[in-house]
Order: sequence, then structure tokens, then C-alpha cells
Amino acid sequence: MSSSPVYRRVLVKLSGEALMGELEYGIASPVIGDVAAELKAVVDSGSEVAVVIGGGNIFRGEGLARGGIQRVTADQMGMLATVMNALALQDALEKIDCQTRVMSAIRINQVCEDYIRRRAVRHLEKGRIVILAAGTGNPFFTTDSAAALRAIEIDAELMLKATKVDGIYSADPMQDPNAHRIPRLTYDEVLDRRLGVMDQTAIVLCRDHRMPLRVYDMTQPGALAGIVAGDEDIGTHVL
Repeated sequence: MSSSPVYRRVLVKLSGEALMGELEYGIASPVIGDVAAELKAVVDSGSEVAVVIGGGNIFRGEGLARGGIQRVTADQMGMLATVMNALALQDALEKIDCQTRVMSAIRINQVCEDYIRRRAVRHLEKGRIVILAAGTGNPFFTTDSAAALRAIEIDAELMLKATKVDGIYSADPMQDPNAHRIPRLTYDEVLDRRLGVMDQTAIVLCRDHRMPLRVYDMTQPGALAGIVAGDEDIGTHVL
């Protein structure tokens, strides 16, 4: 494995739930601190890093809609939750001297920048981590779809889906003791087997634009830096 990064620019998709740790909701400070340290290690190695973050630890639009809130309003509340998570991650990164910019797909000028593709790319070129919040800015689209879209827009060389398991399994490893990790898949196989890695819109976007995806365990120290440095044995490749 090379000590210098194999990938010049990557996009990491973090779920809001991943920030909860053992909490029932909200943000666990030790977890977000660990995430920040992992991201900084990648930037320090010479790669450019963008992050798309979800909001499920605070509000999930689809769940709110099931509770009776009008769907568009519910999704807008979910977008605001992602901005809250983005600001928290920015704070954690700045505490360890990592330059960061939060860019939102909806206008909240007093707390963060608007997402403008060219400006985001310029921030990346200057070595700043760019945290992309508020999904696509539109209702009915998940933050997985937003991650796929942004990865394509900024010309990322790899999209990484951070999870709590070390890749894609043949079945739910928590329920099926015979489940095994699948090291490589095509996007068509993910769709045909309904593996539930990301929503179908995100999968189709990545497939049609030939965006490589790696699903990995964010709780494994050094996994993210290892992938960016070229370790082929971490996680599951989807091409």
C-alpha cells in the first residue's frame, strides 16, 4: 500500500445516525471527534475531501411525514437537521486545526455558504474539507442521492459510504449468522439483488456516471485513510 494517496479527491457520505454512537438521538461528542480525526488524516495525506451528511439522528423527513406532517415540510425539516450536523462536524474539525467550509443547498447565509459548485471545488483545491448540507435542496430526494450527485458534480474519483459494518453482506449479518461480506459488486448486481446499500436513485446515478463506490466501516480506525491510500482489502467495491 502506497503512503501517498491513490485518490486525489473523494466524497464521504456520513449518515446522521452514525453520529449518535450509543445515544438514542443527537450527537455523541466522542464519535464526531473520531470522525473528524479520520477526515483530517486523509486531508493531511494530500487528498481533497468533501462530505455529505445526513440528519436522521435529529429528524428524518420520511418519518415525520408518516407522523402526519406534510411531506415537503417534513423533508425541509430534515434538510435543516443536516445543516445542524454539518455545523457540529465543522466545529469538531476546527478544534483539530482543520480548515472547513459548510455549504448548504438551501440558503442560510448567516450560518454557512450557499452551495456553488465552482466555489466548492476551489475550497477543495485549497485543502479545505467541504461539508455539503441540506441534501439536494429538494424534497423527496435522500442524502444518498445528494451524495451521488455531488460526487459527480465535483469530479470526485471515489465515493465512500460510511457505515457500521465492514462492507456489503449477502444478508443482514445481525440476523443471519451465515451472511458473508461481498468484496466486489457491480451496480446492476446491487439493484438486482436489492441489497439496500443506498436508494435506487443514488445507485443509478453512480452507475450511469461511472462513479466508483466503496462501502466501509467508519468505526474501524484508519479505514478511511487506508482506502484513500490504496488498500484494496477494506470494505466492498461497487463499480
